[in-house]
Amino acid sequence: MNTLMRSMLLGCALAAVAAPAFADPPDWAPAHGWRDHHEGDGPRYAWARVERVTPIYARSGYPVRREVCQQQPGYVVSQERYQQGSGSTAGTLLGAVIGGALGNQVGHGDGRAAATIAGAVIGGAVGNNATRGPGYYSQEQRYQPGYQSCQVQQGWRAREQVVGYDVTYRYRGDDFHTRTSYPPRDRIRVRVDQYVAPDDGGYGGG
Repeated sequence: MNTLMRSMLLGCALAAVAAPAFADPPDWAPAHGWRDHHEGDGPRYAWARVERVTPIYARSGYPVRREVCQQQPGYVVSQERYQQGSGSTAGTLLGAVIGGALGNQVGHGDGRAAATIAGAVIGGAVGNNATRGPGYYSQEQRYQPGYQSCQVQQGWRAREQVVGYDVTYRYRGDDFHTRTSYPPRDRIRVRVDQYVAPDDGGYGGG
């Protein structure tokens, strides 16, 4: 009886010792790849090496207004002007003498002197007109200096803006391509499921 009891106790002790060796490892233990083969269906993440980053540019334009000025040269202006002919001095004097004599004969008393003067003035004017030559046109020239003329012109100015980045990265010996809105550094975080894809929230590490 004692021998049977000792055998049963020894068997229980061996079972208690061997049980932990065959039990599942704890959550924190790597267990020689057990976690990689027995994790759930959720995505896994890893880091891939960035091979090349190329900026992607978009070309656009915006309106601009500018003032354009030009120096206009000077030029000569020609203008014709009509000139009346002038009477001769002899004709004026002769008319004044004749007019004065007539006025002296017409006047009486104190009014004779006034009539003589008036006759001389009128006679001089008549004599001047009688000897006046025909009118003529003269050409007059003047220089118009140069000036600066300005006008506002509207055009377009082009500009380039970075809208993204074309990224080539290597994961486990294969090259992959993606586009990101930020410039990754030497590595990029990728999601590893059935396919390898970049993680949207995975910024490149330093």
